[in-house]
Amino acid sequence: MNDVFDKIFFDNTVRSYAIVAGIILFVLLLKRFISRYLAGLIYGVVKKIWKDVDKKSFSGLVAQPLGLFLLILISIVSLHKLHFPAALNVEVYKATTKEIVQSLGSIILIFSFIWLLLRIIDFIALLLEKKADLTPDMADNQLIIFFKDFFKVVIGILGVLMILKFGFGFSISSFITGLSIATAAIALATRESLENLIASFIIFFDKPFTIGDLVHVQNITGTVEKIGLRSTRIRTDQKTFVTVPNKQMVDSILDNLSLRTQRKAEIRLEIGVNISAETLRIFIEAVKIKMNHPQIEETSVYLMEIRPNAFLIQADFFTAPVSINEFNSLKQQKNLEILRLMEEMKIELAGASSEIKISGKLEQ
Repeated sequence: MNDVFDKIFFDNTVRSYAIVAGIILFVLLLKRFISRYLAGLIYGVVKKIWKDVDKKSFSGLVAQPLGLFLLILISIVSLHKLHFPAALNVEVYKATTKEIVQSLGSIILIFSFIWLLLRIIDFIALLLEKKADLTPDMADNQLIIFFKDFFKVVIGILGVLMILKFGFGFSISSFITGLSIATAAIALATRESLENLIASFIIFFDKPFTIGDLVHVQNITGTVEKIGLRSTRIRTDQKTFVTVPNKQMVDSILDNLSLRTQRKAEIRLEIGVNISAETLRIFIEAVKIKMNHPQIEETSVYLMEIRPNAFLIQADFFTAPVSINEFNSLKQQKNLEILRLMEEMKIELAGASSEIKISGKLEQ
């Protein structure tokens, strides 16, 4: 039996193949249990920092990538104990098959490690979002989403650099030096994207608006649904989904309608000049009375201007920041009440009635 295990195939004994295969098979079979056990150990450490950690969420996000990373790591370490067969070590495009296999192993290991880090970031963001949901301020939620995306981009860049270093053998120092020169050129070409990125930081720290706010910018009115690294997504009152670059959100005049303390309505009346001053005074006082309403907080009615063909009356009222439907309904109600009052007092709008007289002499 020992003679069988001592036989050599492709520069390695059968015993070596059996040991490596046994280790990989053992880890493959117990991957789920090992990963959950290690995730449980890590959970115990995390629990000391965050008391309200959900173990099920933690295991669901971390256990699978952790198990895959361990499987790949142990497999690569085990295979490294074998001698690469000299018969298979041929040169392919100035690289030997041994170097190619080693590079592929490094790349796969780095990919699994980066995936694990990304899932850990998702878990940390999930914890922070649960805490942010307990506060009424939506700025915390959007800040978490922003930095989650930001750190994912950073880890992705680090992953690419690690692949270039350990997978392809590039010199990172010289690569970064060359990259800095290329970055300067790219920065000039992508200046607008960089400006949008900087503007996103301004939005998050200056907080002119947050997710859920109703804003008006660049002739667009809608509710902010997402603030990203480059742009802000707005759901308009027509239910369309508009993407506005962050630079425009910062540089343009932005009206945060959610922060207003009142809504204002304006009613302009051009009254015909065929009424007396006393009738006009009585009408203005009657309009003031019509403006009394539980939802109206302030009101003003006055004779704004005297024109040759009309008296211009301005009626303004302010309400609490009610919904647009409630506001429009109240404004319609007041318009109708004023129209009824004009009918009762027999007051006409300027130009409502006119007479045309034709005079002349018929020539034969």
